[in-house]
Amino acid sequence: MSTQTLTTDTFTDAVKNDGIVLVDFWADWCGPCKQFGPIFEQTSEEHEDITFAKVDTDAEPALGQALNISSIPTVMAFRDGVMVFAQPGALSKPMLSDLIQQVRALKMDEVRAKLTQS
Repeated sequence: MSTQTLTTDTFTDAVKNDGIVLVDFWADWCGPCKQFGPIFEQTSEEHEDITFAKVDTDAEPALGQALNISSIPTVMAFRDGVMVFAQPGALSKPMLSDLIQQVRALKMDEVRAKLTQS
């Protein structure tokens, strides 16, 4: 599955659904973003059960600001409507694959219980 572009208007609906959503925050002028982009795209083709999305921080500055994106690229992972990972910096293919494995392995009942405790 190829990546989809998210905007301020579509972001919330995209990440609140069941399943895994990986979001790459990027900009055209960003060198590391350009290096990470093909890795993200290729990985999206290998995991058709995951939604891969991109947010152009230049086109959507309000969204980047609302999510406290201070460095790009930044990858966020959502599972079943809960943000479970957010980290700036380009990931290698093995690192992205490892992230996917970790997100798949999460016990979401435990994650939700921890969130209600905080």
